[in-house]
Amino acid sequence: MQRCWPTDDQLYIAYHDEEWGRPVRDDRKLLERLCLEGFQSGLSWITILRKRERFREAFAGFDPHVVAGFQAGDADRLMTDAGIVRNRAKIEATIINARATVALQEAGETLAELLWSFAPATPPPAPASLAEMPTTTAESTALARELKRRGFRFVGPTTAYALMQATGIVNDHVAGCIVRDEVEAVRAAALG
Repeated sequence: MQRCWPTDDQLYIAYHDEEWGRPVRDDRKLLERLCLEGFQSGLSWITILRKRERFREAFAGFDPHVVAGFQAGDADRLMTDAGIVRNRAKIEATIINARATVALQEAGETLAELLWSFAPATPPPAPASLAEMPTTTAESTALARELKRRGFRFVGPTTAYALMQATGIVNDHVAGCIVRDEVEAVRAAALG
């Protein structure tokens, strides 16, 4: 059975097979993914996966309205939590990103609408291997620029592309991957 990346870690296998690349349209889940991609910067994704449940507890399930209310004391408290990545800039970016999400909602938009508006008009071909997956695209660069314009932080083109991959905005499962066709079918249904 071919997967996109080699691993024998059951958590990583479950993430690949059941989650990565499947469409996400819920603002809370999208905020979580956006913030976790930011926390991952400079680290391996498996590190974030192993800490994900604690991240969810620490950041109130990534409820944007709750996290938007976090203050400096909350950031100080989170800096002492060994269960998450203790990086003040990334913690503060998570709070700021929650506030930006709430601002979108208050303006009558959703984070889902914003992110999905950057889906490529024509789906890219399946990469033949992990080495052929891009790390950025014109769409991810434009998305990062728009997110920054809207007040989001820790959202460069590489992070934006990883978010697009993780949430099904693009399907980068390699050709021959055991879930590629299934993910593409789910994506097609989600896009209507």
